[in-house]
Amino acid sequence: VQLQASGGGLVQAGGSLRLSCAASGRTFSSGWFRLAPGKEREFVAAIRWSGGRTYYADSVKGRFTILRDNAKNTMYLRMNSLKPEDTAVYYCAAGAVSDYEWDYWGQGTLVTVSS
Repeated sequence: VQLQASGGGLVQAGGSLRLSCAASGRTFSSGWFRLAPGKEREFVAAIRWSGGRTYYADSVKGRFTILRDNAKNTMYLRMNSLKPEDTAVYYCAAGAVSDYEWDYWGQGTLVTVSS
């Protein structure tokens, strides 16, 4: 399965962005992770393709929403009320058979939030 992430950019604090991740095939789950300079990779959000169960990191709850479009095999991350600390390279990932083991990774897309 190949994943293609897009949608990053530069936004002011308080602004919004929507990331997309198009998959070449169906998996059990998809998710977003981020990597900020000097920090370890951080889980952001995940969603099951069947049933739509979602998971969020505490740091983004209430601000980010993960969505899926089954017909397009595309996952989205809608990010509102962005903060400078959200600045990172965001990676989409997919789990073949679970929502806690990630078998496929896309290329990153940079999100920069200016203060």
